[in-house]
Amino acid sequence: MSDALPPEGAGARYLATAQQMLATAAEAESASLSAAAAAIADALIAGRTVHAFGSGHSHMLAEEIFYRAGGLKQVKPLLFEGLMLHGSPTLATQLERIEGLAAKLLDDHGVQSGDVLIVASNSGGNAVSVEAVQEARERGLTTIAITSVGHATSPVARPTPHAKLHEVADIVLDNHGVPGDAAVPVEAAGTHLGPTSTVVGAALLNAVVAEAIERAARRGWEPDLWVSSALAIGDAANSAH
Repeated sequence: MSDALPPEGAGARYLATAQQMLATAAEAESASLSAAAAAIADALIAGRTVHAFGSGHSHMLAEEIFYRAGGLKQVKPLLFEGLMLHGSPTLATQLERIEGLAAKLLDDHGVQSGDVLIVASNSGGNAVSVEAVQEARERGLTTIAITSVGHATSPVARPTPHAKLHEVADIVLDNHGVPGDAAVPVEAAGTHLGPTSTVVGAALLNAVVAEAIERAARRGWEPDLWVSSALAIGDAANSAH
């Protein structure tokens, strides 16, 4: 048996699909990526904070830009354990649909006018994500959504009584994922496998942060960034600020 991944197998098809989606998103979302970077650059120069939030698997995108090598120290993730999956995924699913929760989370987290809030939600339909953007905008924050517009507007999406995330955010980054997220048909399993929202979303988000840092630095902002703690200089560099 060959050790190589079979080119016609589900694994290779997944990688090809993810690569194509990222290429599509990089081209189609260029203007939105630029707008998001500009908003974050303005916030950095003004000494404001970049907040990041997501429920379910989307909380990984909030963590993606927090305490990362080469990443911003001005990032503050909103991580509420009840909305994650390591405790009870069933409860997390129920909580993310509760109206009114987002306002309480923002109150407790501490957001201020002039900050930026990034909200990740592949479906774009959960109340907590939509209301987080609506609340943040009312409080004077610029909001950036990372979502699948294809899923949100699909007839197979779960019906919701409220607007979708892409309809309420100031800036929308579409991950161009398929409805349901699992993108690769696998006949032997009789289903679709391979979610793409995390890999594409993380790439788009890191592109935005990199662009924002470069733009802010060109305008005279002095970068305050994390260094990998796995480097010999890491601990000293990170403790120096």
